Amino acid sequence: MYTIPDALILGFLIGLTGALAPGPTLIATINASLRTGWSAGPRVTAGHVAVEVMMVFFVVAGVGAVIGSYTGIIAGVGGAALVAFGLLTVRESRHTTGIATAGTEAVTHPVVAGVVTSLSNPYFWIWWLTVGSALLLAAYEGGIVVAGAFVIGHWAADLGWLTLVSASIHRGRFILGEQAYRWILGACGAGLIGFGLYYLVAVFA
Repeated sequence: MYTIPDALILGFLIGLTGALAPGPTLIATINASLRTGWSAGPRVTAGHVAVEVMMVFFVVAGVGAVIGSYTGIIAGVGGAALVAFGLLTVRESRHTTGIATAGTEAVTHPVVAGVVTSLSNPYFWIWWLTVGSALLLAAYEGGIVVAGAFVIGHWAADLGWLTLVSASIHRGRFILGEQAYRWILGACGAGLIGFGLYYLVAVFA
């Protein structure tokens, strides 16, 4: 049975391995950092955490097994959403000046990006319905406080890494020319499209 410090450290280490892996949420953080600065990391994390709060409740309530049977549908819908999100980013990169306009802010808002890239990533669901749920339930055997420590440690890793990424991008943004900025933004969009197509191929292969 885990103690509170054990659960906190384990949650942080497990969370860090996931946070460091390249994926749609990391790309969304880079993308948002170019537009809104260092605060993009914490705000993308807030969107990601909002989705994970839902997953924690699902796992503890035993709903995870039911959701697991719909993984294929989730991957298909998620892949399509990432492709659409990426296409919007690529389109915007062709004429952006580095400042998000009122017309694109609703689509590219960091919190929204955190939610969309989490919900649309089938590996997020697979992890929470397998490894994540097992670890969370093991911590929950020690009580709700121990389970809470595990989740807090997990979120601390996400927040720390994505904030570091966004702060680094924010500092580098000031030495980028407008053309370089557009190229990087376009690359972010292409990356999201690539992840989306990969998920769609995995579903229908």
